[in-house]
Amino acid sequence: MILPERRDTRFGLPELFEWLEHPMFGFRPFGQVIRVEDYVADGRYVLRAELPGIDPDKDVEVTVGEGVLHIRAEKIHKVTEPQRSEFTYGSMTRTIPLPKEAKTDDVKATYKGGVLEVSVGLAEGKKTEGRRVTIEH
Repeated sequence: MILPERRDTRFGLPELFEWLEHPMFGFRPFGQVIRVEDYVADGRYVLRAELPGIDPDKDVEVTVGEGVLHIRAEKIHKVTEPQRSEFTYGSMTRTIPLPKEAKTDDVKATYKGGVLEVSVGLAEGKKTEGRRVTIEH
């Protein structure tokens, strides 16, 4: 059986920011949600965000503070009078809680092929591994 993995975060409700930002709940008054994926590799927390068609020097802002990573991007509509456009333009934001061991002074960001990749160093420490508990009967 495959179970979804829940990452350890600083907050009591791990996905609180994601719930509040989800369009279905209506707490996002403007903008689009930035789709992301994250993982831990080589002692770093890595977050990849889909941001195609933007200029990373002018249109993206990444900030880190108080255990939270904020990404804000703006996709500007270029006036070309298309016959049809299904592209999304405007402001996009995402707020992601960082793991407890994240070192906010060790953050790197790169943009390549429409994907923003932000990596945050993790403090080395003893992690407790989960274990299976035997049920007595």
